[in-house]
Order: sequence, then C-alpha cells, then structure tokens
Amino acid sequence: MKSIRSRQMIVTVNGTSLKKMILLLLFIFMVTLTMVAMMTSLKPEYRISSSSIHHVTNHFSTESLVHLLAFENHYFKQILPEDRKTLKYSNYFFEMLTSINPNDPRSLLGRELPGFSLYDSEIILAGEGTNYTNIPYESSPPLEVLLAEREAASENLEEEEAPSAPPSLTTNGKKVVYIYHTHTQESYLPALKSVTNPNFAHHPTMNVTKVGKKLAEELEKRGIGAVVDTTDFISKLLKNKMEYYQAYDVSRNAVVQAMATHRDVKYLIDIHRDSRRRNATTVTINGVDYARVSFIIGGENAKYQKNLQVVTELHQLLEKKYPGLSRGTFEKKGVGTNGKFNQDLSENAILIEFGGVDNNFNELYRTAAAVADVFSEYYWQAEKVNANTPAQKQ
Repeated sequence: MKSIRSRQMIVTVNGTSLKKMILLLLFIFMVTLTMVAMMTSLKPEYRISSSSIHHVTNHFSTESLVHLLAFENHYFKQILPEDRKTLKYSNYFFEMLTSINPNDPRSLLGRELPGFSLYDSEIILAGEGTNYTNIPYESSPPLEVLLAEREAASENLEEEEAPSAPPSLTTNGKKVVYIYHTHTQESYLPALKSVTNPNFAHHPTMNVTKVGKKLAEELEKRGIGAVVDTTDFISKLLKNKMEYYQAYDVSRNAVVQAMATHRDVKYLIDIHRDSRRRNATTVTINGVDYARVSFIIGGENAKYQKNLQVVTELHQLLEKKYPGLSRGTFEKKGVGTNGKFNQDLSENAILIEFGGVDNNFNELYRTAAAVADVFSEYYWQAEKVNANTPAQKQ
C-alpha cells in the first residue's frame, strides 16, 4: 500500500509591507479623484484640452452620430437620405491619423505654404460673393509701422442729415452698449496722406475709433444708450513691450472694468477693420456705396452658441434691409489667433469688421447708420420678448 504525502507551500506576507501597499493604492486613488474633480470643475476656457481631438470631434457631423445610433437601432437610419445611408469611415480614420481632411485641401496646404493659415477661418454664414478666397483677415503690422508718424488726410465728409424726430423707445439714459476697439490704430488708406501700402494703414487718431463714435451716435438717435471707449490699446501694448496678438489681453481688462462700472451694459461691440481690398469690402445699394461688414466669432469661447445666435440674427436683418452689406459670419480659432476675442465675457459680445483698407469714411458712416438701424430693430424686439417672458420661480 502506497502512502501519499502532500506538500504544502506556506507563504508569509509581511504585515507592514501589505499595509504600505494598501495605503499607496489608496493615496493614488485619492490623488486621481482629486485631479479629475479639479479638471472638471474648471470653467471650459481654462480646461486642458487637445486641439487635435477637438478639431476631429468638431468635424464629426450629426449624420455620423445617426450612423452610430443606427448600430443599435436601425430605425434611426430611416431619417437619412438614400444616398447617405452608407458612411465612409475611411475619411474619418484618415483625418484622425493625419489631421488632413480629404474634403478640405486647406488642412494640408496650411502647413506647407507660408501665410496660408490665414484661410483657417470657417465660414458660418456666407454673404453675397463670400468664399474662402476672400474671407476677412487682419495682418499684424511691423513694429516700425506702429511707431511711425503719419499725416492724416482731409476727407470731404457728407453733410449730416436734418435732425430726425425723437425715438419712440429709449433706454432712459441707460448705457446698454459698450463700444471699444482692440486694434485701435487700424485705419483706412483714403484717410492717410501719401500712404498707399495697405500694411501701413495705421494711425493713432484717424482710425476705427471714428467709426465707433459714429455707431454710438446712430444708436443714440434710435433711443439706445451707448458708451464709446477710445482707449488706444495698441499704445499700451507697445509701452508694455507686448506682442500684437496680445492686444486682446489689454482690451480685456478695459472691458471687465467697463462692465463693472456701467451696470446696464448688455452688449459688447468690438470694432475692427479688414485688410481686404475694395472689391471685397464695398457694396453699392440703391446707387450709394457702403463699406461691407463681417461678423467674427471666436471658436474657443465658452459662450460661442449665444454669441453666434446674436450675430446670425443681425446678419439676417442686414440681408433683408441692406442686401449685400454683410459679408457673413466667420469662426476663427487655433494657432495664430486669439480664439476668444473677449466674447467669453458676455453672451452678447460682437466683433464687427467695418470695411477694408480702401474704404472712406463716407462709406463707413453710411454703414454705421445701417448697422445701428438693424441693431436697434433687434434690440427692441429682444427687449419686447424678455418683457413678455414670465419670471422664473425661484
């Protein structure tokens, strides 16, 4: 009879080491939770993000989402057109791997051609004749251009029209619109003596601030109180030895202070000038020339959707009352641009490009009156809607 011996292995664990391991795991777990909590509690504009992933997800269309839902429920595929029921995944995978969109050659050329990144803007709403060959852009002037002294030319401005009747609606003295000019010294060639180079269209006094003043005057005529900030942010930029792209950091402080000082301010309007030439920035309406306008939206601001809603309605009103005056609405973001344009400070923040380097002040002033006309219509309609909206219960 054979005897079977069993061998047993005894493993001893040091109690102190086990405690240390458990404590280490708990510490890592707590640190991870803390970091996640901190990152998710930050405001959207301060969160860490990947521009590459953000770019890809932005181009992941609603149609693609419907295809994903159709994997679980084929009913969703019924809402797609017959020719779009098959999704080409190869394009998405290719773009994720290379950051190149096969349907948009700019995604490749922008990396290879100097200056082509200017065309990185997206056209949200296109006005008459607007396409990717003539989208608005602002060139950063060399330092010597900003420091140089230039003589302003005398323009023959048209006489003011006869005083109009007092407006039926007013803000009762309240300043509800704040107008400022981040690129304060942006000017126009017709206003500068012996200057023909569009890159030199900058002046410390004969500049976009005159357009801002005119816009405020026209708003006041329509009963809308406005305050104009003519602070020369570019001079402050030069004084502090900052780069041109940091101009929004300088103007931001002024906007925050203005919102605290003028408690009734509801709308922020930042006025700029496009660098495009006359053929892209001028339109003739009823035999009279106007400087065209463009609306710019920062694609990296937390109030993007609200800002877009406002300028969309303004663009549509301009299309209706002054056909061709609006060049459209454009989104700017990514490398080489601010991406916020102070629009994260308010749901009613508007950036308007008034004309281009070749427009004169007669054309600009007509446009300022037209913009004030449609803005007042939008403003009073919005006030009426807000007044008729029942107060929410606390």
